[in-house]
Amino acid sequence: MSIVKSALTVGGLTGISRILGFIRDLMIAAILGAGAAADAFFVSFKLANLLRRLFAEGAFNAAFVPLFARTHEGEGDEAARRFAEEALAVMTTVLLVVVLLAQLAMPWLVRALAPGFEADGDRYGLAVELSRITFPYLMFISLAALFSGVLNSIGRFAAAAFAPIILNLVLITALLLASLHPATPAHALAWGVFAAGILQLGWVAVAAKRNGMGLRLRWPRVTPRLKRLFKLMVPGAIGSGVYQINLVIDTLFASMLPVGAVSYLFYADRLNQLPLGIIGIAIGTVILPMLARQLRAGQDGAASHTQNRAIEMGLLLTLPAAAALVVLAEPIIRVLFERGAFGPEDTAATAAALMAFSLGLPAYVLIKVLVPAFFAREDTATPVKVAAVCLLANVGLILLLIGPLAHVGIALATALANALNVTFLALILHRRGFLRMDTKLRRTLPRIVLATVVMAITLFVADRLLADLPPAINLGLTIGLGGFVYAVSALLTGAADAADLKRQLSRRSRPAEPSA
Repeated sequence: MSIVKSALTVGGLTGISRILGFIRDLMIAAILGAGAAADAFFVSFKLANLLRRLFAEGAFNAAFVPLFARTHEGEGDEAARRFAEEALAVMTTVLLVVVLLAQLAMPWLVRALAPGFEADGDRYGLAVELSRITFPYLMFISLAALFSGVLNSIGRFAAAAFAPIILNLVLITALLLASLHPATPAHALAWGVFAAGILQLGWVAVAAKRNGMGLRLRWPRVTPRLKRLFKLMVPGAIGSGVYQINLVIDTLFASMLPVGAVSYLFYADRLNQLPLGIIGIAIGTVILPMLARQLRAGQDGAASHTQNRAIEMGLLLTLPAAAALVVLAEPIIRVLFERGAFGPEDTAATAAALMAFSLGLPAYVLIKVLVPAFFAREDTATPVKVAAVCLLANVGLILLLIGPLAHVGIALATALANALNVTFLALILHRRGFLRMDTKLRRTLPRIVLATVVMAITLFVADRLLADLPPAINLGLTIGLGGFVYAVSALLTGAADAADLKRQLSRRSRPAEPSA
């Protein structure tokens, strides 16, 4: 299985989802702007999404995929299916209880997430109401994550990667019909989140059945294998979700700033999430089951080769993306968001946050590449220890930077915490002998940096030379020119090998032999 081909499959579908997500966010910005209703909806959406990313896509995938992949590799289809069914039964029961308790405790949950919302203010009451509508999404999408983990473990990445597209299509539809809702457009969005969760679960469940992994609901019981699963999940909830926890801390502090700070950070992070989803999440999704299978088969050399190629691919795509977001932050925000209720001041504030977030983009993508090296070895404890240190560092950096830089200080603190995180992970893997840069990676890295610098200079100059053109045309031509210059520079410097990429994309391709 080619890591490049598989990652491009996931990344391509994720890219479509992110584009639809931008359309959704453009519509939200035009309809809700950056006011009280927008702040309330983003808090409600973040509450369900936080738990989804920590426990469903984070901790659960980190623990379930290696166990399922190893069971499937060593014991066959039936044993793997039985394990998945046992997990499905227990998860369904636990999630039902969690959702019911959360409905009762929602005022306190919103207060914990956004303590700056005044108890008698519009934002707090609306956030509680919307959160009660969106929270069941956690149950639907968590169960969908189980089916997605099954599909990814057997090498069927496309169906699971398509599921987020459903969410964005449903929310776009909800926005188009928002005027029909008797309350507010924010209520229409909240109900869209609820409906999307049901549809996403149905989609991946049907896909699993079509691929020979249909699951039936058993009576819940805790087996030894499930005990192992949940033991791995507990530290994995923090170890794989440090970025999401940092965003919650960001929201907590931003809620104490003037109205609009929460929204500025949300819109900036949405743009930052585009390369994260296409590159980081795609590579992380693909590399985890691959490493688990290779280690289960005793192929340590192949696992090391997979890790090196993932790092190389991640940086080849991430460094230019980060540079482009820093250089072109303000024109990007202006073209995408500045209309309707979103004005020039909102553009400047959001662009500043985007620049700060983007500085941490390469680090976060490398976290997605390195953390699976621990999870594939069923070690979820080490990442959580690293995460704990980085969480404390993030809080300290926010306290240091929020005074002089306001919401931009929050974004910059998150970027610096990510850099600290990936540094610790790399050092630990290296000391354990699990991370060794091969000849190809050592040769390629400085050439990627050089090609990125050439591209960044091109973007800076082109944006100013084309300043008299309409903003959208200027941005499109500048990005197109920058992309072309980067591609040519990467090929000329040897940062990218056209022949090697062609082999990786071939259906019959196999990973090259590890180099020294």
